[in-house]
Amino acid sequence: MYAETAVRDGFGIRPSAYYLDAWRSFQQAGMGHLLIAEFEGDPVAAVYLIRFGQRVIYMYGASTHKERQRMPNYLLQWEAIRWAKAQGCTVYDLWGAPDNFDKSDRLWGVWRFKAGFNGQVVRHIGAWDYPVRPLLYHLYTVALPKYLNYLRTRKNKAERK
Repeated sequence: MYAETAVRDGFGIRPSAYYLDAWRSFQQAGMGHLLIAEFEGDPVAAVYLIRFGQRVIYMYGASTHKERQRMPNYLLQWEAIRWAKAQGCTVYDLWGAPDNFDKSDRLWGVWRFKAGFNGQVVRHIGAWDYPVRPLLYHLYTVALPKYLNYLRTRKNKAERK
């Protein structure tokens, strides 16, 4: 589901082992919480939350193309906020926004979704990668996004026919 979201929204993702390791670590520490929206028994969207003190971070969100008109992501955000409040948290962090609020930014759609909740933008130092394998890092940062863009373009052309 996350890979489908990445292709549709134009952002890169890490290998599945990365997410499984993160999942295990946060679950074992009692910090992770998964919410899944279903329609007629089929999962259509999910969010993964991380609780840290009185803050809940919306770490990952995903959705399928099925039943998108029902806007399951908004329901999940509402339920996530309710869950955070029930846990005694005072901050719900939607985590991440483009550096520049420009429609040409590849994360514009993600930003537009988050901005719809009328929160406050708080700038932090940012996330940085330290490439220990420069060739693989180049493939991840340059080749993979181009490949995902190719897949997205191919899918869009097929849908227009």
